[in-house]
Amino acid sequence: MQTSDTTLVGRITEVSGGQLIATLRTEADGFEPVVKIGTETLSVGQLGSQLIIKHRHISVLGQVLRMWEDPPEEFIANKSRETMTGSIAKASRTRYVSILPLGEINQQGEFIRGVKQFPVTGAEVHLVTAKQLEVLFDRFRNEDLALGKLSSRAEIDVYLDPNPLFTRHLAILGQSGAGKSWTVTSLLQKAVRTMPKAHIVMLDLHGEYGWKDDKGEMHSAFPPEMVHHLDARELEIPYWLLTYAELVDFLIDKTDPTATLQIAYLRDVLYALRKKANAHLGLEQLSVDSPVYFSIKELYLHFKQANEQQLDFGKTKGTLYGAFDNFLVRFQSMYNDKRYDFLLRPKKRTKSEDLEELMRDFVGLGEEKRQVTVIDLSPIPSDVRPMVSSQIARLAYEFNYWNPRRREFPILLVCEEAHQYLPKDGDPALAATRKAMERIAKEGRKYGVALCVISQRPTELSETVLAQCSNYLCLRISNPDDQAYVRGLMPEGEADMAETLASLSRGEVLAVGDATPLPTRFQVDVPNPPPASSDVPLSKSWRTGPDDLDVGDIVNHWWQQKR
Repeated sequence: MQTSDTTLVGRITEVSGGQLIATLRTEADGFEPVVKIGTETLSVGQLGSQLIIKHRHISVLGQVLRMWEDPPEEFIANKSRETMTGSIAKASRTRYVSILPLGEINQQGEFIRGVKQFPVTGAEVHLVTAKQLEVLFDRFRNEDLALGKLSSRAEIDVYLDPNPLFTRHLAILGQSGAGKSWTVTSLLQKAVRTMPKAHIVMLDLHGEYGWKDDKGEMHSAFPPEMVHHLDARELEIPYWLLTYAELVDFLIDKTDPTATLQIAYLRDVLYALRKKANAHLGLEQLSVDSPVYFSIKELYLHFKQANEQQLDFGKTKGTLYGAFDNFLVRFQSMYNDKRYDFLLRPKKRTKSEDLEELMRDFVGLGEEKRQVTVIDLSPIPSDVRPMVSSQIARLAYEFNYWNPRRREFPILLVCEEAHQYLPKDGDPALAATRKAMERIAKEGRKYGVALCVISQRPTELSETVLAQCSNYLCLRISNPDDQAYVRGLMPEGEADMAETLASLSRGEVLAVGDATPLPTRFQVDVPNPPPASSDVPLSKSWRTGPDDLDVGDIVNHWWQQKR
């Protein structure tokens, strides 16, 4: 290792719009793979490290994508075997690096994305010191949202700008076990600590962010003073909040031959019942979609009467006689299923005026105000989760759409395992959820409602939602199809960075987008407390695990739908 006063390591030998090729200094010029500058030890050509290209008044910051050297030309032949067994390197091997230009550094030392003036061949290539790198994050330092340490320089904190990060939508992508839950928890913990008036609603599909131990004590991935945990059943998002389209998806089988009649009749009855139950409110603009109470029992009776209507003392059948047989069977099946009680048999939300209390609980403005509301969807049936998710998304959007102080009350909706209810394909059962989420993705920024979608399968996610995200925190992705898809999402000049996704370690993130001054690879800080997302201790359990289990208790939990 050499100690040097100079950061010069090579010169540019090829220039194109997408990348620069530099030839490094040779051994004859004093090349060393590791250089010590002051107190810093720097590796020359380390993948993902930064370099500065200087030419007169031009300073371009780039990132190393690839390093290689000319193949050796001299060989030693093993005369006894008459085969090639080794090589002698040339006295001065020629090494090259491919550099992705990220942006320019102006005369004030500020980094500006994009390159207007490219360096010419012969321009000097210099190592970047820690002090220079820290300057790049200086403009975000005041926001105090430090999420981790730079992978190549562990002494440097990585700061993100929360304004574009949370207002222009965020996607956190990575395969199972890569550290998504830790990343989400660490990010939100730090966000709330630095911005104590944050308003975050999280959809928790697996109970990772709030859980009970064997003694029934509640544990959380967030300090108790910042979080409010809600069981989706206790939150009680009642049926009468569903729009007409959502009720159609829920109550009507569209493959039924009489589905068209059912849909048309539902619209007429629904409007009449909403109007009847809310005459006392004096609503002039009441519509079939208004979030006001109506009696679902009366809805059922209207369908039943129409289905059984006979005229002339039973001699003539009504026009809808028998048309709703399947509808009534489907309705009764769901209405008598205890799993749907939170939706179809509300106990707390039984009148239109209860909507205010629901909205307060939802956004953390209840009796105990909290910055994070975690809605646990794990206890409810999987086929109902998409509908509940769409309701939560719609509530978030409508809350701020009608909020005169929306600019002072931005809301972040965090969607765990988003591919399960926000799919790419056109599954009719998920149409309402997809529509609600895509509405936020396309229009939410105007009204202070942002999305954070988290998924292990980006290829299965809604293209509309991902295309609207301006920020990506990518963890390890090994699947070639997912890698290619993520590469296509990234800005054109930064897409080559996707090649590093398979080599990321657990909890290591590649951050790309408006919230970071440059594409950044860093190790996320460990959250405190962590979520319940750790792997099962298989080897320990298979050595010292229980000899028997209370299977009756397991069956009872299944029967009662309690975890």
